[in-house]
Amino acid sequence: MPRPEVLDRVKEAEQEADEIIAEAEREAEQRVESAREEAEETREQAREEAEEEAKERLETAREEIEAERERVISEGEREREQLESQAEGQADEAVEHVLDLFEEAVHAQT
Repeated sequence: MPRPEVLDRVKEAEQEADEIIAEAEREAEQRVESAREEAEETREQAREEAEEEAKERLETAREEIEAERERVISEGEREREQLESQAEGQADEAVEHVLDLFEEAVHAQT
């Protein structure tokens, strides 16, 4: 094979190699960009899911707090009613005791 033909073939091979390398670099850049976009989408989705879970937990906690609040109020009302009932039952005794003390004080002065 004559030298000019060999030289032309080498130049063609080098040009073809340069094109293959350039194409590979473009594909690599596209893959990297695609991976970045996918990673960003994944991060965004994870953030949204975390926010939603946090909202659900907060709502559950609020419901539990409200239920506990209602229970405490109800229990307090029952205890108040019991104390009022006990006080009413002891009112007569207290009045009698105060009258006895008053009578003793009056008798002591006379």
